[in-house]
Amino acid sequence: MLTGHALRTAAGGLLLALTAPPALPAGAPQPIENSLGMRFVLVPAGEFQMGSDEAPEALARDFPQYGRERLEQLADEAPVHRVRITRPFYLAQHEVTVGQFRRFLAESGHIPESVADGSGGYGYNRDYDPAQSARGDAFEGRDPLYSWRSPGFPQGDDHPVVNVTWNDAMALAKWLSAQEGRTYRLPTEAEWEYACRAGSHTRYASGDAPQSLLAAANVFDADAARNWPHWAAYALAGHDGHAFTAPVGRYAPNAYGLYDMHGNVWEWVADWHDEGYYARSPVDDPQGPEAGTVRVRRGGSWHTWPLYARCAYRNWNSPQTRYTLVGIRLLLEAGAEAR
Repeated sequence: MLTGHALRTAAGGLLLALTAPPALPAGAPQPIENSLGMRFVLVPAGEFQMGSDEAPEALARDFPQYGRERLEQLADEAPVHRVRITRPFYLAQHEVTVGQFRRFLAESGHIPESVADGSGGYGYNRDYDPAQSARGDAFEGRDPLYSWRSPGFPQGDDHPVVNVTWNDAMALAKWLSAQEGRTYRLPTEAEWEYACRAGSHTRYASGDAPQSLLAAANVFDADAARNWPHWAAYALAGHDGHAFTAPVGRYAPNAYGLYDMHGNVWEWVADWHDEGYYARSPVDDPQGPEAGTVRVRRGGSWHTWPLYARCAYRNWNSPQTRYTLVGIRLLLEAGAEAR
């Protein structure tokens, strides 16, 4: 079996090499690794019930601190509807890391949008006056001081990259596709939720209980709450070991062998957001609305309260948004060998 990084052919092409990941669930397919060291696992075709129609009363039993108003602001998760994913695909086992993004920039010449437009990104500053922010969250920006290199907290090369826009994500996918002769892209919202659930029917791939996330996700917990004591009531009880981003793959994977589908960083998907789309979504391979103003991001982050890290939760931003909580996970289309 081939291991390690992608191999180059004598003609200069790239071959995806098989590699053995750590702690894959029993029966999960072995991942393949690309030229930037990203590992991809095969997600089989299948169908699932997409979305959530939980009543506020049901949510309140596990999320009593949120209040009725917050629990009623989830209408775009409904109606629950049948979706069939007709083709298998490979999804990155981890979120794109700082090191991988650095290599992409060095080899492609791409200039991240936060640098190209001169406005910078966002960053954590514990001394930032919360009164200057409507969120009171100690994140300041846009400011050239902050970018993918410097979000205001320490990151290693194995941490998920942040302060990247939807347009940066698309540039990465386009460049990799050209380099390797394979099709990389962002997952659709349906593909993302299908992969996140990995056959589960619960709020999280780890179960219905918010506490189940402690072993599976880096979300807003007691470690992060030390920096935001005014939001401590929303913190997951317990410690996941990281107040900011965690190195990718530090928590238990789901049944497809995918890590950090909940938490660590939000992940851009391909779709425009439309809160009424689910009511008219096709059964087979929905692609999302044809037009819109904001793109969907999924999965929650290290700063996300557990309610908003559920499989069905939908969030969105403009394609130019760059933030300390938002990163990338790519999809690689499967060839005939995976069918």
